Amino acid sequence: QVRLVESGGDSVQSGGSLRLSCAASGFPVGRWTIGWLRQAPGKQREGVACISRDDATMAFYSDSVKGRFTIARDIASNTMYLQMNNMKPEDTAIYYCATDRAIGSGCLDAQLYDHRGRGTQVTVSS
Repeated sequence: QVRLVESGGDSVQSGGSLRLSCAASGFPVGRWTIGWLRQAPGKQREGVACISRDDATMAFYSDSVKGRFTIARDIASNTMYLQMNNMKPEDTAIYYCATDRAIGSGCLDAQLYDHRGRGTQVTVSS
């Protein structure tokens, strides 16, 4: 059974940094597509970062976070991470880790994921 548990959400000031973690079980993070999604109040859930199962050497980022966020995974501990730097108030959202065994290079599409965690709140104040 696939299980994803996020941690690390917090309140930070604009320009600050946070690292989110996601403890994964029931699947290998090194072989499935993994991603981080977010949903701000009143907005649709969106994909912000992902690594496709088709090419583990390449990460994809949404334009809004490119150059500021970094997705990573540790195969030994089966854990995913999202490092967020130079954060902005518009990054305020609930962040979810997600996985799917079938998604390819279109892994920024938040609607395609079969599995996601319950989310962790990130708040950025100006």
